[in-house]
Amino acid sequence: MASQESQWEALGEEVDILIIGGGINGAGVARDAARRGLKVALVEMRDLAYGTSSRSSKLVHGGLRYLENLEFSLVFESVSERKILLNIAPHLVNPLGFIFPVFKSSRVNLTTLTAGMWLYDGLSLFRSPKRHRKLKKGELQKEEPSMTMENLKGAQLYYDCSTNDARLTLENAIDAQKHGAVISTWTSAVSFLKNEDGRIKGAVVKNMFTGDLKEIKAHTIINAAGPWTDKIISMSREVNSPTLRPTKGIHIVVNHEKLPVNNAVVCVHPDDERVLFAIPWGDQTYIGTTDTDFKGDPSSVRASKEDVDYLIDAAAHYFPKFKLQVDDVICTWAGLRPLIAPPENVSESEISREHKITVDADGLISVAGGKLTTYRKMSSELVDTAVSLLSLSGQLPDNLVGAKTAFHPLPGAVNWPPDDDHERVAKEVQLAAGDDLLDMDVCRNLANTYGMLAIKIAQFVHKYPELGKRIIEGRPEIYAQIDWGVQREFAATVTDILIQRTQIFYRDRDQGLNCVEAVAKHMGKMLEWSDQEIEDNISRYRQDVSISRKWRDE
Repeated sequence: MASQESQWEALGEEVDILIIGGGINGAGVARDAARRGLKVALVEMRDLAYGTSSRSSKLVHGGLRYLENLEFSLVFESVSERKILLNIAPHLVNPLGFIFPVFKSSRVNLTTLTAGMWLYDGLSLFRSPKRHRKLKKGELQKEEPSMTMENLKGAQLYYDCSTNDARLTLENAIDAQKHGAVISTWTSAVSFLKNEDGRIKGAVVKNMFTGDLKEIKAHTIINAAGPWTDKIISMSREVNSPTLRPTKGIHIVVNHEKLPVNNAVVCVHPDDERVLFAIPWGDQTYIGTTDTDFKGDPSSVRASKEDVDYLIDAAAHYFPKFKLQVDDVICTWAGLRPLIAPPENVSESEISREHKITVDADGLISVAGGKLTTYRKMSSELVDTAVSLLSLSGQLPDNLVGAKTAFHPLPGAVNWPPDDDHERVAKEVQLAAGDDLLDMDVCRNLANTYGMLAIKIAQFVHKYPELGKRIIEGRPEIYAQIDWGVQREFAATVTDILIQRTQIFYRDRDQGLNCVEAVAKHMGKMLEWSDQEIEDNISRYRQDVSISRKWRDE
């Protein structure tokens, strides 16, 4: 079992590495370290992927635009990691076509773009999901009939990948826990423990539900707190020069019929020439992202009316036949990129997406910068750094092994079909449930979310048919996902289920407000919540929805 309560109870023993932060980097570090045989604990003040790692553009990509900044090493690293993620998480990382149109007024001409495409494919050693190809106006009109053709000179179709960022984070944590790591969510690091020489030897952590405190002795600590990195550093020393320059990125979600796209369309905003995307997302389309400096509490980040209008304006420019209105926006999400603080007078979009690992005098290891796509390689470098410190202090355990995270599939990808046939897995899920308990749309959603683990969820439904009921009529999410999330995936609140585990928050027109009470009562029975705890969970979720809609009041 991997419930939040069981993981909190497991905290307290001395560990080789304590990780602060349960985003993609923290979860990746936990997986890498645990697979090497190190004793690992991870603490996260909210749910896994609560911050940036569930609020990205949900892409695994090389970053074509980084070629313009001559960041060839970053692109090479990214496309190499893209190939690895396609292999170890094929249920979550899926090829996606990208249309890059060129107009008469475009800053980049077709010749330069074509050269860039060959360089992009070359840096990937020609292992992109598919080879790029040039599209003439007529071909583009067939490919993307909703897009404007006025003053169009041509386009390139190339391929990167989409992903479910929260699930990618979660599956790294699940694999880490399977290999011995303790993953304690809703657990905040409140202070460091130090020895007489001023070296960090552990931390005091707090259970965010009960207020209980625990001391965790640790030989090394890795600060993977994303936008909260400087806050964690400040627990140990004064931060005179910030490590980060966080920038805010927001996205808006609309129903597919309001903006029908077949591929991710690269849009250059007509006002400031910032690159953003209109991305197909099943029954929805999402548009983003913005890139603006952010100061303040990372927990308060949200979309503003100005942000939403900016994206709607870009969509109107590229898709004039489908002019979006504010009422078309189902929801928004906003996240912070924990970018390395650059020299002064560098614009937000010009800040490098490279990462940097630092080691303070007291032994605290911190990471800043980086991309979702390169998390696995960053995680390996962070564990290498921790291993070096453990070796120097004489605390490196014997008989460590190689993590080989590039070769071991994530839990949902174990036994995934080599031909990447998602539909075949969905049929296996339906067969496992038996007695026509699950419709195919439900089975597809389970397969695409959980991979081969969806078969175990279907078997769960076979045993308890009432869990095959849809959470919301007409939507594919079912009650078994709630039970699975609580028992196997560290979920502890209604927000954990409706945002990170099921995406109902993003997908449902009412953002799950029509089911929040039923979900809270169902979880309440499982977790033996009081009536007040049920009401508190309902209230917190309604507040989450309110924050995502606050821009409407501006």
